[in-house]
Amino acid sequence: MVQQNSGATETPIDAQQTDGTPNHLAPDLSTGAAWMNGRIMPIADASVPLNDWGLIHSDITYDVVPVLDGAFFRLPLYLDRFLKSMQALRLDPDMDRPAIEAALHGLVAASGLRKAYVAMVTTRGVNMVAGSRDPRDCKNRFFAWCVPYIHVIRPEIAQTGAHAHIARTVARIPSESVDPRVKNYHWGDFTRGLFEAKDAGAETAILLDAAGNVTEGPGFNVFSVKNGRLITPDSGVLEGISRRTVLDIAREHGIAAEIRPLPLSEFMQSDEIFVTTSGGGVAPISRVDNRVFSNGVPGEITNAIHRAYFEWATRPENRTEIAYPA
Repeated sequence: MVQQNSGATETPIDAQQTDGTPNHLAPDLSTGAAWMNGRIMPIADASVPLNDWGLIHSDITYDVVPVLDGAFFRLPLYLDRFLKSMQALRLDPDMDRPAIEAALHGLVAASGLRKAYVAMVTTRGVNMVAGSRDPRDCKNRFFAWCVPYIHVIRPEIAQTGAHAHIARTVARIPSESVDPRVKNYHWGDFTRGLFEAKDAGAETAILLDAAGNVTEGPGFNVFSVKNGRLITPDSGVLEGISRRTVLDIAREHGIAAEIRPLPLSEFMQSDEIFVTTSGGGVAPISRVDNRVFSNGVPGEITNAIHRAYFEWATRPENRTEIAYPA
């Protein structure tokens, strides 16, 4: 259970003086800022203890919400998932939802970033009992950070479609071992897949499960388009908010969509392929291994959903405005 602690959002660094004039002594946060223990600081000054279990055991959860044109995009959904992830891992940073949301607002407002990649993190923390290996003896810790908007697939590559590689030397970590619905830093399989992809001359990797079904890639969900219908894997994947947004868009536009197992053989017969991520929205994949899709350019449905995603980002019901200093 996440405890109440709305007072945890105190932020000594302020972009304004008490009389409302700019505080020229405040550090430049435009390249990245962090919120830790109620303080906002340049991201380069943020740190965690070397013996934090998040670092030494990857005992940690996080979430990332985009800021587009000065507002969080679908923030309530990201907070919902973050709180569920903490509950699943039995993490309690002694901050309630309003306190976490206030910390995110204060952080981004202080940075001045109007297009940003904003991470909220809860780690198991440091074990407070000498010699103990009991996770219940750890003091859980929340922190957050933001940097200018990150594209998981670089825009210049996404314009024509990225080249993805199906990892052959590593399979996705089984859901029975690490629940992919809880956003985590267990990237051993993804990192190994990325090295394999880079060695093959590809931009990124897509991993299969032990049964040979498509799962996801490092930082993104995968969609296949076949005969005008969307298909996205049902297991071995994070239930991404950008994935959910695409499914919501498909419903609004009358595009059929299925969430089910996606065998590699079927995937390779797609008409179009795209990925979804908070770092870029919808990005086309025009090549997987040596197979070229949609004539090597983004497909018609992919382009339509890409446009719709950013149109959704302008809708008031999807925006949580940030109160930046004057």
